[in-house]
Amino acid sequence: QVQLVESGGGLVQAGGSLRLSCAASGRAFSTYAMGWFRQAPGKEREFVARIATNGRNTYYADSVKGRFTISRDNAKDTVYLQMNSLKPEDTAVYYCAADASGYGSAWSLAYDYWGHGTQVTVSS
Repeated sequence: QVQLVESGGGLVQAGGSLRLSCAASGRAFSTYAMGWFRQAPGKEREFVARIATNGRNTYYADSVKGRFTISRDNAKDTVYLQMNSLKPEDTAVYYCAADASGYGSAWSLAYDYWGHGTQVTVSS
């Protein structure tokens, strides 16, 4: 069983920045593709970003390209989401997810483990 714990959420003004962290338990972190998803009130969960096991390949939703950066530190069993130029429409609960297959996907059902989420609120 893999445990994922997100942190770093909070309240920020539009145009500001936040960095989310996701700490993973277990010894197999480096074999998992990792992803970030988000869910706003009244909306379905949506893909935000994903990163390959070796950290070389990253993918982003069009809505966050150029503003968000996903990265990972396998030595620390941690994945990050740096969020810059935040907009009110970025307000959501952000979830970290791990894909044990190692392939990675923008489809939420491809992921095997999920954190409980961290709230990000961007004010106008």
